[in-house]
Amino acid sequence: MTNFVYRAKFEPGERSGIVVTFPDVPEAITQGDDMADARAMAEEALGLALLTYPRRNLPLPQSQARTRGLIPVMVSAPVAAKLAVLEAFRASGMSRMDLARIMGKDEKAIRRILDPMHGTRIDTLEKTLNAMGHRLVIGVEKAA
Repeated sequence: MTNFVYRAKFEPGERSGIVVTFPDVPEAITQGDDMADARAMAEEALGLALLTYPRRNLPLPQSQARTRGLIPVMVSAPVAAKLAVLEAFRASGMSRMDLARIMGKDEKAIRRILDPMHGTRIDTLEKTLNAMGHRLVIGVEKAA
């Protein structure tokens, strides 16, 4: 099962606030006024940074950082579902037309689903994953 959790470094900013960086996703840099704000900003920055990888035809970076003191951050559920669709499509070797045929949709609809920056309903992303032989699994855990 794939999850989109990356470890982040939270450290005091030069003047104020908390700066957040991700060793495995160097494009994701943000800051917050306090720890709660920094966590929220980190989730958003991570999601936006990861969505640029498919757009640049790059594979998602592997989550490898295990350094002591790093804090795990996961992307929001809609971003995770979108990333899962994009990764499954990339690995499938299908064309957009192939996916459109399987799903009974026109190619324009598939183009929107596969656009990393287009907001797609989570039920549509789930159906798309199912069409490619994958299943969307959602978990719940207590927030830190």
